[in-house]
Amino acid sequence: MRKLTFTAVVVAALAAASIAVAHGIEGAKTAKSVAATFAATAGSTTTRTCTTAEGKVITVTTGKYTGTASGDPDLTGAITISARSTINTTDGVGVVDGQFRIDVASGRDTVAAFSTVYDHGNIAGLAAGRARDPHLKLLGNISAAFSSSGFASGKLGGGTAGGAAVEIGPGSCKASKPQAEKSEARGTITALSTSSITVAGLTCNIPADMASDVNAKFKVNDRAEIRCALSSGQNTLTKIEKKH
Repeated sequence: MRKLTFTAVVVAALAAASIAVAHGIEGAKTAKSVAATFAATAGSTTTRTCTTAEGKVITVTTGKYTGTASGDPDLTGAITISARSTINTTDGVGVVDGQFRIDVASGRDTVAAFSTVYDHGNIAGLAAGRARDPHLKLLGNISAAFSSSGFASGKLGGGTAGGAAVEIGPGSCKASKPQAEKSEARGTITALSTSSITVAGLTCNIPADMASDVNAKFKVNDRAEIRCALSSGQNTLTKIEKKH
């Protein structure tokens, strides 16, 4: 499965601390500073995890988050955020991208896309979109505390926190798979029933679909080799062979 790898390279302050709303970003005729705070919690999320060849754990989460924004009229109302985070959880860096929609009191919703850098629990980056008046464009810094459960202490303009920088490059990693705990023993069968077997001090549960066959072919004091794997917290028989 193709994923991304990240390397933290430098911490840099964002160039501006407020959002500008203007009639056209190019050759703007009007501009004013606006700001808001926001918070949103996860409604539904999907998470995938894998490990790179370098042993870095990459976690990708997509989700929808809902909450409230408060500030200037164009930035006040219920906020819905759709976001995708790709984070190197081993080093604590990554990116969080997406878009938000604010249901303002009158007019069209304020909407914007954002792209941010994640650094040890915090994001900082840039948001761009439009305010409730379709002729007003929105451009500004965005920052927040972030985890898969939501956004906290969020700011749109108004003194947003500076952010880190990451390098993003192609890479590959394999889905993380838990390693099954296995055990084996060779020696005399000292106990045998329809539900368990003990060989050389190792006791393993016998699966129901193996019970009749094992008890038909083996008995106490026979010599055997058993192989078992941990299943639901119990050593469970996976293979048995007679030994002489």
